[in-house]
Amino acid sequence: MAEFLEAVMVICFGISWPVSIYKSLKSRTAKGKSIIFLCFIIVGYAAGIASKLLSGKITYVFFFYVLNIIMVSIDAAVCLRNKRLDKREQQGLH
Repeated sequence: MAEFLEAVMVICFGISWPVSIYKSLKSRTAKGKSIIFLCFIIVGYAAGIASKLLSGKITYVFFFYVLNIIMVSIDAAVCLRNKRLDKREQQGLH
């Protein structure tokens, strides 16, 4: 039951990332986003992955940790791109 509840937690957190990536791509701005926050999330998922690897408890939940860290990393990359676009916009270089 504990593993099922952990999976529910990771899946619920993971549902938001595709929406966040889509919004970041569409808006083309980093306003309202924090790269530091995204880095903390990445570190958290990395710790979850490391925990699974060190304990040897690689189950289906592991897949969701990996999927989530990939999505957050994509969102972070889009955020960095959008920061560059914001900077260019401020400089008047469309």
